[in-house]
Amino acid sequence: MSTLFTVERLEAFAAQVLVALGALDEHARVTARRLVEADLRDRTGHGIIRLPLYAERIEAGGINLRPDVRILHETPVSALVDGDNGLGQVVMTLAVETAIEKAKVSGLAWVGTWRSNHAGAAGVYTAMAMREDLIGIYFAVASANVMPPWGGRERLLGTNPVAVAIPAGAEVPFQLDIATTVASHGTIKVKSQAGESMPEGWVIGMDGEPITDPDRADEGFLMPIGGYKGSGLNFAIGVLAGILNGAAFGREALDHRAVYDVPANTGQAILVVRPDLFLSLDDFKREMDRQLKVFRGSESMTDAPVRLAGEQAAAIEAERRQDGVPVPGALLAKLRALAVRLGVDDQLVEQE
Repeated sequence: MSTLFTVERLEAFAAQVLVALGALDEHARVTARRLVEADLRDRTGHGIIRLPLYAERIEAGGINLRPDVRILHETPVSALVDGDNGLGQVVMTLAVETAIEKAKVSGLAWVGTWRSNHAGAAGVYTAMAMREDLIGIYFAVASANVMPPWGGRERLLGTNPVAVAIPAGAEVPFQLDIATTVASHGTIKVKSQAGESMPEGWVIGMDGEPITDPDRADEGFLMPIGGYKGSGLNFAIGVLAGILNGAAFGREALDHRAVYDVPANTGQAILVVRPDLFLSLDDFKREMDRQLKVFRGSESMTDAPVRLAGEQAAAIEAERRQDGVPVPGALLAKLRALAVRLGVDDQLVEQE
């Protein structure tokens, strides 16, 4: 059973926990906002559920709470952000803000991160660009290796996500946010906390047989989307978000769920494009609206209408902003225990 909380209360609670752990006020607020934005769009595996794990890494010394997050070098259309092992949400927020500023002037911008950490849901960063009438494309090297290259047995690849957000006019914008594995570790964690089984096809064991118990997921491999095609896409993302930035990839990628006291050197990248490079912004939005209507109004195989990426997330976000964000009982108990241990006002996680 879940309890509903307002966005404001969840953000305030998460920020207070991070401050109690030693984070700077502004860094705590930014991180809390990005976590709750993930929950708002039902990316619950990367939302407030991550707070206890972050606390463990912080207390073990694996995250720098007084980082000098800065731009190492830049051109009019690019930048490399040094996260100084700070909170990933803080590092990526600066990266996106930098890319937006440059893209508005130059038409497009690519910004990578180095020495970052797990930054949560990919789609919250592309949405930042989309809200500025810009196209956002995000890549990241995931913070744990969970599958081998196609045909292999050694875990060298993560869930390496990609997200794309494209503005529209009156229609619900297109927003894609996916792992390049069939399921992400965050989704598996949600299944575990809910006491539910995984569908076959998410994870296979070393013997090739399916694993459906989420608590046994680490005994096997996560499966790539689209077979060898997803495996290849996963590797390409690792190059674009990892090698290109000097960040960790392959054997150097750290499992932040298991190693708490070592910097992760996580790599991410954001590409921001102004949609008026070839058409006027108004013309682009009109054409986006026209095509979105065509696709959504196309013939369905079921009684339900055809649905495009981002449509359900937008509806869930609107509902949760009005009614509250659900926090499952098992997670709520962990958050309350964390609050008590850190001396944070427990009223922040109690129902009004």
